[in-house]
Parts: sequence; structure tokens; C-alpha cells
Amino acid sequence: MNLHRMLRERADEGRPLRVGLIGAGKFGSMYLSQARRTPGIHLVGVADLSPARARTALARVGWPADALRARTLAEAARNGTTRLLDDAQALIAAPEVEIVVDATGQPAAGIAHVLACCRHGKHVVMVNVEADALAGPLLARRAREAGIVYSLAYGDQPALICEMVDWARAAGFEVIAAGKGTKYLPEYHRSTPDTVWTHYGLSAEDARVGGMNARMFNSFLDGTKSAIEMAAVANATGLRPAPGGLAFPPCGVDDLAQVLCPREDGGQLQHRGQVEVISSVERDGRPVFRDLRWGVFVTFAGDSDYVRRCFREYGLVTDRSGNITAMYKPYHLIGLELGISVASVGLRREPTGAAEAWHGDVVATAKRDLARGETLDGEGGFTVYGTLMPSSDSLAIGGLPLGLAHRARLRRRVPAGAPLRWGDVAIDAKDPAVAFRREMERVFSGRGERALAGRGERAEAPPGGRGLSRRR
Repeated sequence: MNLHRMLRERADEGRPLRVGLIGAGKFGSMYLSQARRTPGIHLVGVADLSPARARTALARVGWPADALRARTLAEAARNGTTRLLDDAQALIAAPEVEIVVDATGQPAAGIAHVLACCRHGKHVVMVNVEADALAGPLLARRAREAGIVYSLAYGDQPALICEMVDWARAAGFEVIAAGKGTKYLPEYHRSTPDTVWTHYGLSAEDARVGGMNARMFNSFLDGTKSAIEMAAVANATGLRPAPGGLAFPPCGVDDLAQVLCPREDGGQLQHRGQVEVISSVERDGRPVFRDLRWGVFVTFAGDSDYVRRCFREYGLVTDRSGNITAMYKPYHLIGLELGISVASVGLRREPTGAAEAWHGDVVATAKRDLARGETLDGEGGFTVYGTLMPSSDSLAIGGLPLGLAHRARLRRRVPAGAPLRWGDVAIDAKDPAVAFRREMERVFSGRGERALAGRGERAEAPPGGRGLSRRR
């Protein structure tokens, strides 16, 4: 609760946190809108594949033109302005930058950016939850070994969920479940960029005028983004996915405690300590009463007569037993809240959530019957969606990570609804992102941990290539 005071002190001392942003898309733009209004923050540089688009984004959120006049990052650091460039690696390497925000949404780029931050000693805030779901446990480990902070992005739902889980545990409660809300029906798994807008009640022209990205919104709708975000939460909190993945039970805020408790207690969970996503629509399409479509939640147990009595005395809504109750946050402000992560990382050296183990994985799943020779188009596309699995189940079937299912050519047919496997695709084993993911599988499968411990060693990550600064 002292972040603002600490930021003011840094501003008064003339020592603002020096930040570099990679990707000036929607999330990045939302952060940009707040960065100039926050004391103790100096955005030294913005890297994007198109600096002209980044300039437009900055102007749209209120940055004056004279604040973007710096010709070098050194000049920007000296005079309090911001440098625009197209080279993310140059931004990371710059001595003028101490905290890097990756807002690209590109898994391979995110891996390269984090490894570069490790080499150059820069803390990193990962808006890029796609990269975290693909390889977050090993990325976070590499960051710790390099002495830097690796953090999920506050404002995005995973970090907000992690905060609620931490609150409950720090108060002495056992967390029963945690997750988020979304709009879900089973048929949404088949949605494509061509059909997505009808599910949102929009025309393609409405979406175009609003600057909405069909693939991104389709990822929200077809269940992929929920799987990605819950994998990040599982790996950061130790909560586990159910064996069958996400169930998306319809649930409003008044029913959280009753629905998000184990089946033996009358709820719908497979086990205590589970990640789950609830739907804002009933299976017949009717809206859920008092839904949590934009929010996050945690359910937790009292587990004593005294605490259960306190729940009653203070008006908490519980399950039928009176033992389990819930807290929730109805909204998340996405990039508008990202400054909390920047301040926490820069001032306290604390992440707002970070992977500590590998519990959840996101496996590419066929949206339709896929033919041999087809090329997969990844997240939010026409061919696959992401399914959350326990990491042990993903390893057992050789599941193809969703983050590597872009531009991969099929070697055999895959029926609709089936998970894809590594052997189903032709993939370049020497690609840095592929090699890093494979390394994570070895290290966190247990076999790699035991082998490394026996030798007193740790596995080295492959060198990161030049990262992409695509806009999220």
C-alpha cells in the first residue's frame, strides 16, 4: 500500500524508474495512457515493429509530440523524453533501461526477450502470458538465476488472481479454487475469425471501425485465452487443473462458494486447490444472473467452528455447509493497472505473480478434421484452440504446446476435438523457442531435475534470437 509514496520519493529525488516497453498495441497503449501520469516513472523507449504505429498510439493516448523527439535512448534518459525504435533487443541492451515490459503476445519473441533481459540484467514484466504458458517455469528460473525479477502483469487476470490467492493464504485460509469469468458455450471451440463477431453481437464492419482484432477476440471466445491464463495461474500458485481441463460451469457471484467447491461438498470441482473458469451464460444461452464475465474470484475454507461463525456474523455468502466462501473482483482494467507491476518490480523487487513450478500446460486441439499437409495457424485462428491440461498429462501424450502451433505443417490427419502431439507436425527442433520449451520439459518432468541434481548442474537455455516487437 506504499507504492505511490515510494514512487513520489523517487520522483522527488530525480531517480525515476526507467522503463522500456516492447509492443504498442492495445495493452501497451493502455499502459502508455497512465505512465506519464504516474510520478517516479520515466518511459525511456518504446520498441515496435512499426515506430510510426507506435507514434500514432502514443498520440492517441495523449502524449505530446515534443515528448517523442529523442534521437537516442541516451538522449531520452537525459531530458525526460521517449525514444521510438524498431529493435527490441537494442532497447533491452540499453543501459538507460532498467525494467522491460513485453506486451507483444508472441511466445517466441517473449522467450527471446526474457533471455536477453537475463543477459543484460533487466527486470521484466510479462504481459506476454502466451510465452509464460509456453515456458514460464523455466523463464522464471532463468530470471532468478540471473538476479532479475520476472513478473506477470498486473491488470491482466492471472496476476489479479495470484494476488487474491496470496491474500487468502496470507490470512490463513486454504484456497479451494481460483479463476476468472468469461463468456463460454461448448460450440465456441469451433469459432474462427470469420464467425467470431456474431457471437459478440457485432458485424465485421463494426469490429473494423472499432479497431478490434478478430484473432485476438476469437482467442477469448474459443477458450484458448482462458486455458493460457489458467496455466499461468496454476504454475504461479500451485493450484492444479482438473484432469479434464476447464469445465466452464455457469455461475454468478452469489453462487461462487457453492459451485466452486469439491463435488463431495455439493460443488463442481474435481479437487480442492483447483483453477477454473466460470461462464457468464447458461448452456442454453441465457445470461447468468450477476455474472462475473470481466472479473476474478477465489473461494476458500473456514475449516473451524469459530471461523464459520465469523462468516455468518459478517454476512458472507457460503456453500450449504457454511465452511466455504468467496471473494471476487468484478472487473479488471488490463493495461491501465500495469503500473502496479512496474512499481512492485522496480521498488520492492517483488513480482506480481511468477511461475514457481510446472503444473498446467496448454495443448493445441483440432477445431475441425485436419488433413495431412495443412499448416496450423495458432492462437485464435481457424485450425486449433488451446486446452488446459495437467502438465503430467501433457507430457504423457506428448502434447503439442499451443504456443508452437503456428506455421507448423501436419504430418498426418487429426480428427476434430483431438489434442495434437509433437509427432503430428513437422517442426524445427533447432528453433530457439522449440529448443527452450523442450529444455523446460526435460527440467521440470522430474527426470531432468534428478539428472541435473546428480551432476550438480543446471541446463543451459539455447541462445535467444533477435526478438520480435509485435504489438499486442
